[in-house]
Amino acid sequence: MDQQNKNRLAEIKWNLIGGLGKFFIDILFFTMRIERNGYSSVRSVISSRKFILAFWHSRILLISYLYKGWNGVAIVSQSEDGEIIARILEKQGQEPIRGSTTRGGIRALAKQIRRLEESVRPGAVIPDGPQGPRFKAQPGVIVLAKKTGYPIVPVSYSAKKIKIFNSWDRFILPYPFTRCLTVYGKPIYVPKDVDSDGVNLYRLRLEQELCRITFEADKQCGHTIV
Repeated sequence: MDQQNKNRLAEIKWNLIGGLGKFFIDILFFTMRIERNGYSSVRSVISSRKFILAFWHSRILLISYLYKGWNGVAIVSQSEDGEIIARILEKQGQEPIRGSTTRGGIRALAKQIRRLEESVRPGAVIPDGPQGPRFKAQPGVIVLAKKTGYPIVPVSYSAKKIKIFNSWDRFILPYPFTRCLTVYGKPIYVPKDVDSDGVNLYRLRLEQELCRITFEADKQCGHTIV
């Protein structure tokens, strides 16, 4: 089999994975009751579509479902796991940009900034991806907010009945027909003239807010995930 046919088959495989992944997520969350805490404080920001969603790697599933069709721009790692996420996001109506803190991150961030400057659309960043450390924010999302002027909207979720995977991020998978709780944090505005020390301060603020709302969601759903 020549390389062209191999590439064609690979593309068919990944398109199928993306479609099946989206279908699974749609069916799963269709069965659930989804509640929101803190949304009133970010409603106007969300309505503007000029914002950056920030959420932990373990909490991507529901967030991707809630914002499908928003034409958002998200950085996704260049790993094989990242390929699965990227294909699902494409089927959900988003634009994935490939890169991470270890491979192609600077180029990916520059491309994400350009995309957000070209038209009004949200951005999305997983601050502890793609390989952790878990619940430790990287500075890229702060730089993105500084360059675009978009506020960062921290968001997390948990559910009453979940499977917790033994992965580095302690990924959660809600069971069908359970109750989900989405918690929004306070928007974080990063000044355009902030220096490197300031970037680190805002990074810590985001990290603390994401941890706060994640622990709040878990607590209200009856979990302590360590």
